[in-house]
Amino acid sequence: MFGKKKEKTIKPLYDTEKKEPIIKASICNGEQVAGFRDIESGEFHEVKFIRNNNELEDFKREYGIQGDIKKIY
Repeated sequence: MFGKKKEKTIKPLYDTEKKEPIIKASICNGEQVAGFRDIESGEFHEVKFIRNNNELEDFKREYGIQGDIKKIY
C-alpha cells in the first residue's frame, strides 16, 4: 500500500513519414549519437549517446526501429 510507485516512462513514437532514425558519428574520436533527422528540413534531434552496441540495440528497441540505422559523419 505504501510501497514505492513504479514510474512508467513512455517514449514518444517518432513520425516515420517526417523523421528518420540516424546515428551521427564523429570521424575524429568515434563518438556516436542516436537521434532523428527531419526529412524536410534536415534538422537533427539528439536522443541518446551511444557508447556500445547494447546501447544502440536499446535505442532501436525503445523506438521500435527494425534493421540498420543510417550513419552520417
